Amino acid sequence: MIFENTPTVIGHRGFGSGEVTPPGAAGAVAENTLPSMLAAVEAGLSWIEIDVTRTADDVLVLRHDPTTVEGDHLVDLPATASGLPLLTEIFDALPADVAVDVDVKTVLEDALDEPSRRTGALLAPVLRREAERRRLLVTSFDPSLLMFLREEAPGVPLGLLTWLRFPLWHAVPAAAGLGMDVVAVHTGSCGIEHPDTRLRPLEHCVEIAHKAGLEAIAWCPSAEAAPTYAEAGFDAMVVNDVPGVLAAVR
Repeated sequence: MIFENTPTVIGHRGFGSGEVTPPGAAGAVAENTLPSMLAAVEAGLSWIEIDVTRTADDVLVLRHDPTTVEGDHLVDLPATASGLPLLTEIFDALPADVAVDVDVKTVLEDALDEPSRRTGALLAPVLRREAERRRLLVTSFDPSLLMFLREEAPGVPLGLLTWLRFPLWHAVPAAAGLGMDVVAVHTGSCGIEHPDTRLRPLEHCVEIAHKAGLEAIAWCPSAEAAPTYAEAGFDAMVVNDVPGVLAAVR
């Protein structure tokens, strides 16, 4: 079991995407930074989600998009020029009792570069070390990376992410067939914000996922919609509105 207290609320990129001002804070905190993660922990979360990708000098950094703010592609820049937090530094600074969902962003160059330079190969030894001191989950839209990590980082739970409106009738069997531990679906796939008569009832889809041995994550429900996902049986939710969702599901 990955999530003991359900639904577990996971802070998206820390305290939320973009720049968010936590209640009572003097200013905003930026996504995928240590201050954002610590703000989520201060708000009461035991799990946070981060985005990880690689740079030109084979360093893993925290960034959702493949480019910098200036528009430069990260795979063309050394880590020092990117100015982004390093994954290893974040792990070292974050309290060990905080669990981390590592959302891995593979890059186009992974299709051509030597296997030792690909994102998964760089990440595997970091995961093996970090799994000795904290709870981890690795999620990705790239199933090939997940299959690689299943062999190279055994024991680290893995989850298949699916895109904005990816039907659950594909998502659940795909994750189960790949031998994943988690299926992580966007709210746009669930028929609440975007009604779709082709969809089976949400609670039925989650029940099938559970029977297939999967835990289910929804990303990124609003505070207003969060109770619906909780009632449908989702094990966790990756959220931007940390205080709002916590109040809605407690």
